[in-house]
Parts: sequence; C-alpha cells; structure tokens
Amino acid sequence: MGAGVANVRPGDHIIFSFRPQCGRCLYCSLGRSILCDGHRSVRWAMLDGTCRLQRDRKDIFQMARIGTFSESVVCPAEMLIPIRQEMPWPQAALMGCCVPTGVGAVTRCAEVEAGASVVVIGCGGVGLNVIQGARLAGAGTIIACDLLDNKLAFAREFGATHTLNASRDKVVEQVRALTGGRGADYAFDAIGGEATTLQILDAIRPGGTAVIVGMAAMSVRAPITPYAMALQEKTLKGTMYGSVRPNLDFPKLVDLYLDGRLKIDQLISRTWKLDEINEGFAAMRGGQVARGVVVF
Repeated sequence: MGAGVANVRPGDHIIFSFRPQCGRCLYCSLGRSILCDGHRSVRWAMLDGTCRLQRDRKDIFQMARIGTFSESVVCPAEMLIPIRQEMPWPQAALMGCCVPTGVGAVTRCAEVEAGASVVVIGCGGVGLNVIQGARLAGAGTIIACDLLDNKLAFAREFGATHTLNASRDKVVEQVRALTGGRGADYAFDAIGGEATTLQILDAIRPGGTAVIVGMAAMSVRAPITPYAMALQEKTLKGTMYGSVRPNLDFPKLVDLYLDGRLKIDQLISRTWKLDEINEGFAAMRGGQVARGVVVF
C-alpha cells in the first residue's frame, strides 16, 4: 500500500470501480464523478504509463486497470470501495458493473418515480438490474422485452409485470396497448444498437424519457428525427455505469442486498473455476445464464 492512502486498510473487503474519481475535476465537483477526467491520462495503461504486454511490437492496453481474472493488481486507491465484510464474494463481484449500471440507470439517471410505466429492451445481466431498479423505485408497469424466452422468465423473477418476445410480438404496439395507448413513461435500451435505440424512442409517450444503457459499437449510428423529438418533447439520454457515484452507491447497494431487497443470488446462474472459463464464455454467448462468476 502506497504512502498517503487513507480510504482503505489491509484486510478491508472492497469492490473495484472501473471509473475512479479524483475528487478535484469539474465533474467530481458537480457530483457526476462517473465522468471524472482526473485519471484519464493513464486509465488504459499501468500507473507509470507503460504496458506489460505487446503484440507485433504494439502495446496491448488493459480495460480500466481492474485486473480481471488476475490474482493481484496494482491500482489507484480511488478505485477501491470498502464494503461490509459479510457481503459474499461472488455477489460482491457483480456489484462492480452490472448491478449499479442497471439499478443506477433507473434511480440515478432517469429518476423513475413511483407508479411510472417502464419498458426494458434486453434482459441480460444489466437489463435484469434495470428491471429490479424499476421495481425498487415503485414503478407500476414494468415491461421486459427480449428474444429469448428463458431471459423473459428471469425478467419475471426480477420484477417485470409483463414480458414481450421481440421475435414474435410487435413490441411498440404492445407497449402502447399496455400503457393506455400512449407509450411508456420511460424506456431503457440495455443492449445498445441502432434498432433498439429507435425502438425505445418509439415506445415512450410524448414527454417520455428514453435511456441508452447498453454500449453500442463506436461505429453505430441511429437516424433520429429532430422534428418528432421537438414536437413530442421526448428526451433521449445516455448513461455510463448507471450514472452512479461509486463511493456512495456501492455501499448502499450492498446494504440493499443484505437487507433482502436487492436480488443478486438469482443473478448467478452458475460459477466456474478459472480453468473452466471457456465453458462460462460459451454459456454467456448462448444466452444460457443471467450472470456467471469465476471463483478462484
């Protein structure tokens, strides 16, 4: 542990945040620490700016310096969020991304109010947490959409009041039918893509809010009609990491789990040992799991 580290001590149980906050930049001062640019210069490399790996004499950068699948990692202290020691490790692992991303998209970014109608496109690990975020917020109607029936079964377990299979159902028409003909108050794209971005805009009512949660490829473009956006006063927002403040929100999410209000056990469809990791990737690609966890 380096000199000057004050937020953690040896023996603490911690969750990694892949968006460390410096506490000094404009975004941290505005309470939007997920956009912090104080650590940007070395975010994809080692702390000294170098890379450990190369291919064809070109540096290979790691994502976010969290050392995924590593037994040890060197990182800034700001990435470490102390949590209650009674939190089980497999469940804590999911607190680092999919849980705060999904729940935060509802509670932090969209600020869904009790009684609202919500539609969620995509019922993977992030989408399921959008659904339970809507449940925690007290949403009245929660409509889950996916192409796989087993994912829709997960969605019911996490709080969806209605499910639609996009391979069979006309999603926008059904959403309007379930919301008095108007459309949903809020819609969340937990996949990320041209079709799903346009779908959430079509699924909301005039004055409604559509939120892009899933990360699309950088090359993806979606043709939005500005006239319709203005005429119907629709809002399209993006959220990174659920717009959470990790140092504040991660411990709160742990409390919700330990109090029995946040479903994480049900997210873990299976665990694998490190030497079984390729089986886990195959199950993920096949849509067989909500979330899998590698246990050392």
